[in-house]
Amino acid sequence: MDTAHPLCPHCGSRMLRWANPQGSSWGGEFQYVCFHDECPYYVGGWTWMQSHYNVAVSYRYRLDPATGQHGPLPVWSPQALRSDIIFDAEEAPHVR
Repeated sequence: MDTAHPLCPHCGSRMLRWANPQGSSWGGEFQYVCFHDECPYYVGGWTWMQSHYNVAVSYRYRLDPATGQHGPLPVWSPQALRSDIIFDAEEAPHVR
């Protein structure tokens, strides 16, 4: 499986490496996550979670490069989890 920064299937944006939390059940060092704030998966997640669970949260699309598993990564704000993005040296100044 080619894992060189895959594209999000929901918006076509380049996914970023995000460090797995220590102690998580995910193997490997990172997941690929779509951090595009206009991604329909993320944007629609706010409404879906509010209407189904009455909570003000959403989710971002994630892909585990080690297993190919994919699905939602819960977030509570647009900035949530961004501090754990693993930037390549050439992209750090260009991506917020």
